[in-house]
Amino acid sequence: MGLQDFTVYDLIARNARIFARREAWITDQRRITFLDFFNDINKLSYSLEKAGLNKGDRIGILSQNCYEFVLLYGAAARLGAIMLPINWRLSAPEVEYILTDGQPRFLFVGPDYKTTIRDLMPKLGFIKKFYALGSAEADYEAFNPLMKEGGKAKEVDILASDPYLIIHTAAVAGKPRGATLSHGNIIAGNLQHMVTMGLREDDSYLHMLPLFHIADLALSFAVMHAGGKNVLMTKFDPELALQSIEKEKITCLGEFPPMLGMLLEKLESKNSDVSSLKHVGGIDHPSNIEKFKKKANVEFWIGFGQSETTGMVTVCAYTERPGSAGKEGPLAKIKLVDDHEREVPAGTPGEICVRGPLVFLGYWKLEADTRYTFREGWHHTGDIGRLDENGYLWYVKRKAEKELIKPGGENVYPAEVEKVILEHPEVAAVSVIGVRDKEWGEAIKAVCVRKPGSSLTQQGLIDFVASRIARYKKPKYVDFVPVLPKTQDGSVDREKVKAEHGKAN
Repeated sequence: MGLQDFTVYDLIARNARIFARREAWITDQRRITFLDFFNDINKLSYSLEKAGLNKGDRIGILSQNCYEFVLLYGAAARLGAIMLPINWRLSAPEVEYILTDGQPRFLFVGPDYKTTIRDLMPKLGFIKKFYALGSAEADYEAFNPLMKEGGKAKEVDILASDPYLIIHTAAVAGKPRGATLSHGNIIAGNLQHMVTMGLREDDSYLHMLPLFHIADLALSFAVMHAGGKNVLMTKFDPELALQSIEKEKITCLGEFPPMLGMLLEKLESKNSDVSSLKHVGGIDHPSNIEKFKKKANVEFWIGFGQSETTGMVTVCAYTERPGSAGKEGPLAKIKLVDDHEREVPAGTPGEICVRGPLVFLGYWKLEADTRYTFREGWHHTGDIGRLDENGYLWYVKRKAEKELIKPGGENVYPAEVEKVILEHPEVAAVSVIGVRDKEWGEAIKAVCVRKPGSSLTQQGLIDFVASRIARYKKPKYVDFVPVLPKTQDGSVDREKVKAEHGKAN
């Protein structure tokens, strides 16, 4: 470790000293102090090292939220390994692709996904050990014995610039890319959230979002860094969330549609005490934000960010500039450029480019993509925005090369869905677009041309897509048309498709 390095494990060790007896993690079975958390991580690190895990090896995990998930984040930080969390909403072929791309040495699997991984095992020869979260069973070693040894792992030289986490983003041209984040990225993200939101040791965060998502990691690690506590939910349940908010005096939430709407619906029917809440971060319909602010008297935080920027780079309170995406955070520098890399003046749309310690290391094993993204010494986000005269960012749209749809906060590239739809034997052509949707924020619509004689129905096409890729990527709406509009070069005129079909059915 260098003189000026500070890693995720350093943060965990610091909190064990300063906040030793304060509660760090709450599960449905345990209340774990910062010192207990530190000791648990050291036990797990020693066992994983003995099992053959080295610096730079990847640790894969496919699981719902659980304490073991968090411990693996800590052990990776201690050993210099790289976490590879996998979105559990993905289909088996998508999971296989991410595992093949990241090539973890060890894979940890939650109860709901053992069959999926067992079926894939013949294709995963690079994985040396498969662990079940809990007790052992056929083809899996048990996680529990890893926590029973009391030795100390050897010291590892880890730098703040070392890779710590790979998050696979939405599929560009049909293939996800692994955004690789460093220890320094995580620490910088923590500090920016702490300063911007005013997080303190008396704050507490409820995991309504999954631990594989940068939005959940960013908020939970920031609260942990501040000395606050994290309360784990296996997965989102609105009634259980309200119970946890009341019981644990939760101050901070992260959410994506339709979570806020579901909480509001439950609040209408029961008298839950949500007075402890101070902060909600995420995206949602303005009407839901306004209603929840009245119910809970919270500050709703809005912003712009990506996995590639360790979460938000611009941020502000919703009431500060409603409709905007906030302004530069303390550790972020942004500029907007045209197609020739020239900075555009205030009020003019341009591609949002980012510099600073929040910017990721690059895409895993994709040097050409990384060079292109980092051209001219800036991270090019692929998103278009404009800055007003006061420095607030207003989101405009995605660049055509990186157009995506965000149903419920997840990123979906139209090209990926179009590729699957065109595999249907009765589809001649398709254009996939995003439409506004009150429940999910944005929904997927497929505008399709059927082949002559086809009897394909809307539901039939939706079910076809859902059987091949993650269900959140299936179209919610389908329009069948005789032809798709074309540009002069013969390609589909996506803008015209949007103009003609850009409303929810």
